[in-house]
Formats: sequence, C-alpha cells, structure tokens
Amino acid sequence: MTPDQCRMARAGLSLGARELAEAARVSVNTITRFEAGQGIQAMTLGLIQKALEMKGVEFTSDSSGVGAWLRKQPAATTTPLAAASASLDVPADVPA
Repeated sequence: MTPDQCRMARAGLSLGARELAEAARVSVNTITRFEAGQGIQAMTLGLIQKALEMKGVEFTSDSSGVGAWLRKQPAATTTPLAAASASLDVPADVPA
C-alpha cells in the first residue's frame, strides 16, 4: 500500500486519520507521517493496510498505476475509489 492508496481509501470510506489510527491501533501521527511519504515500519504499514481491508478496501496495482477499491457488501463486486497514475514504488518486503 502506498501513501496515495491510503489517502484514497480513507476518502472513499469518509474515514478520518484518527478513526483509521484507532482501527489500526497506531498513533494519528503515524498515519499522518505515512500519508506525507515518510517511512514507517513494515509491520506498522501492515496494521494500517489490514484495518482498511477489514473495512472493505482492496488495493490494486498494475502497469497503469495504483488504486484502491471499496467492495460492495455483501457481494464481492468492487467500485473504484480513485486511481493514481504514479508508478508503484514499494519495497519488496511490503505487501502491495
């Protein structure tokens, strides 16, 4: 998950940084730092991504860029939240 994907997911869920921080059990400063492009630990990134996935977000990346999708409930169909045309630049040990 990239900082752009995190912001897209929060926007699509109408979720504030504080709400995401509580769901992920991290500090609000951690969310703010990550979304600003500052590094965070891989384990912490995993907690944030898992919290968003539990709320129905799916993260995607392909040759055209990165994005975040919100699963409709209860079906497994998806609706795009947004798309980014930036290239995916995530370390290999961080899940996309």
